[in-house]
Amino acid sequence: MKIQLKELSMKFDDVLAVNGLNVHINKGELVSLLGPSGCGKSTTLFMLAGLYKPSSGEMYFGDTLVNNVEPENRGIGMVFQNYALYPHMTVLKNIMFPLKMAKVPHKKAEEKAIEMANLVQIGHLLDRKPKQLSGGQQQRVAIARALVKQPQLLLLDEPLSNLDARLRIEMREEIRRIQQEVGITTIFVTHDQEEAMSISDKVLLMKDGQFQQYSKPQEMYDHPVNMFVGKFMGNPPINMIPVTFDHKNLSIQINGTDEKLKVTSKLNYELVSGNQMLLGVRAEDFVLEKLEGISNSFSAKVDLVERTGRDTLVHATVGNHAIRALVNQDFVVKPSNIVKLSIRKNRLQLFDAETELNLVLGKE
Repeated sequence: MKIQLKELSMKFDDVLAVNGLNVHINKGELVSLLGPSGCGKSTTLFMLAGLYKPSSGEMYFGDTLVNNVEPENRGIGMVFQNYALYPHMTVLKNIMFPLKMAKVPHKKAEEKAIEMANLVQIGHLLDRKPKQLSGGQQQRVAIARALVKQPQLLLLDEPLSNLDARLRIEMREEIRRIQQEVGITTIFVTHDQEEAMSISDKVLLMKDGQFQQYSKPQEMYDHPVNMFVGKFMGNPPINMIPVTFDHKNLSIQINGTDEKLKVTSKLNYELVSGNQMLLGVRAEDFVLEKLEGISNSFSAKVDLVERTGRDTLVHATVGNHAIRALVNQDFVVKPSNIVKLSIRKNRLQLFDAETELNLVLGKE
């Protein structure tokens, strides 16, 4: 089932929780609603579920307007943050419960529940009660229960937030496997950008109830449309270095220094409001060398070298601006060393300091 949101808004008293959301979700896609707490992602999910009625705008499931359709008639399955399992029922009975409410014959309901339990790999736990299960197993029960009615839309509200770090990774992979096996359109709410990037076909990033960017995860990471998106996506966070832009020579000078770089990227000059910009570079997109004479580079002083197993993170300063760069494990550098930094091709972002919009159009 495809989903379309047109100018969707939700207001609580004087608070506009969701503001004019326009989104098209294709059949069979897994889309993550991503953003910080209070950005409107769960409110959007609850409107889709029918738990909230929009203040304005339209929601279409396929070609059907569902604004006034009751939750039980929307063809959705939902998994909440706390799983909401019935503690007195076995795993089998928990999964069967929606079919029982729909008055499906017992034998058929049991067969369907067992099929779903096997799909989520808990077929061996059918006689247990929820308190006898781990967090990950409880989550699988909740997913099986949501899928047993064969809904056309699966809604997941931060389903991994109660799990430890290792189990979160395992379960997000499982959710993606199950979603692809069933082929169901899925909307997944999370505040964890790594989680969203790892399993989504597309990510909708929100801030203060407003749409920021809606795209494939890698596209959002590689080409953020504004500073908020650039800062929200990625760990370690993107480097933001204040620079002054020289339109005539297509170059930038790092503020407070004599360090300059040529800009070879194609820029959207219609977005420019002034000469003050922020150079955005992800830590892995710096190239560090200890040699002079590297073209289109600048000098920085090493302050700290962090080795964390696979990664080596170099903290350095250029002028009074702190930067972080991920380097090859074999790169040997010590605090107080001077290094030369250049930027990998196509990896430079340039944000207008006033509008916060990204001026880079695309690849160099």
